[in-house]
Amino acid sequence: MTPALQESKTFLIIAPVLIFVLALCSSCQQNDESSKLNSTNNTKNDNQAVLIMPPNAAYTGAYVDFGEGESNVTFDAITGFEKMTGKHLAVIAMGNFWGDQAFPTKSIKIIAGYGAIPLIFWSPWDKPYKEGTKPDRFNLPNILAGKWDIYIDQWADAARNYGKPLLVTWGLEMNGTWFPWSGYYYGGGKVVGKKDGSQLYAGPEMVKKTYRYVVDRVRARKADNILWGFHVNNFAAPRHSWNKMVNYYPGTNYVDWLGLSVYGKMLKNDGWPSFDNVMKEPYKEICQVDTQKPIILAEWGIGEFPPDDKAEFITEAFTHLPTKYQRIRAAIYWHERWENKDGSYSNLRVNSSPEALKAYQDGVAAPYWIDRPQFEPVSKAK
Repeated sequence: MTPALQESKTFLIIAPVLIFVLALCSSCQQNDESSKLNSTNNTKNDNQAVLIMPPNAAYTGAYVDFGEGESNVTFDAITGFEKMTGKHLAVIAMGNFWGDQAFPTKSIKIIAGYGAIPLIFWSPWDKPYKEGTKPDRFNLPNILAGKWDIYIDQWADAARNYGKPLLVTWGLEMNGTWFPWSGYYYGGGKVVGKKDGSQLYAGPEMVKKTYRYVVDRVRARKADNILWGFHVNNFAAPRHSWNKMVNYYPGTNYVDWLGLSVYGKMLKNDGWPSFDNVMKEPYKEICQVDTQKPIILAEWGIGEFPPDDKAEFITEAFTHLPTKYQRIRAAIYWHERWENKDGSYSNLRVNSSPEALKAYQDGVAAPYWIDRPQFEPVSKAK
């Protein structure tokens, strides 16, 4: 999430009276059988490792303000966050945008050297990475036409050569309007057919097709160490039936885990929600998308806006995640601060106030939050 995102998402964190009730079945019970996260591609080397998703627990994680492009990973930033919060990180998120035309080998080696698993937001996005812009040279038809095959292949080869497990999301938050790969820009809710009695919509169908194309091409290069995430925003924008999460789902064979972005107040004029206000209904919806896959809270956070109580929001999150949202296997806090166009600041950092930092320290200290990734050899996990 870059600093422009708060303007695009302002209306998404309004008071709960505006949150519509989704007609969903109850399918959010914890599935202990998904305790080992294998790539759905079965051509693995026995020397590779399997990332274990621990039952009845979840991994700690954070994005630690890695600067413009979200990719300037430094060991000092990571260890500084650990020292401040009092707990090691099991998952560290970073951006990797197509405009850079490079696999982030140096950054992921820093993360691995620290002892965490990298979570890469691999986004088909061109410089200057400004949200709210229309599709650029990495537009979805160009990808499907093969214009970026060489880059995809080179990226896949580098990922394969790295060899260790990687969490990767491609085209995240496609159910919004702030990114140029969003379904909104590719026909949106235009009906293009029917399948199994349900309507198919132009925007979601284009995104799904491109997601599958990219994953198939990467797998063809034997980059079997990648664990693919289907990563959506908690509330769709626009909030129409065509833009529901399930319409974008590329299928169980293309997804290893489900990802969700959940933010509280980020702008001074926003309403103040509780954690459950922004988590409860989206969690039900994503559970219904696939009843088996583990779920990662791939981004979460909230700004500091006194007299609203940021510490209370953080405490509620750490209290309710283990009890109400039991399919969550990792939570990645978005530790960043930025200046808005009006001169105000959105300070999501955990240390934005002594109270917020204390709430985060107390919450993450619980044994429920696992501070290092756990692995097994593939041969043992079979």
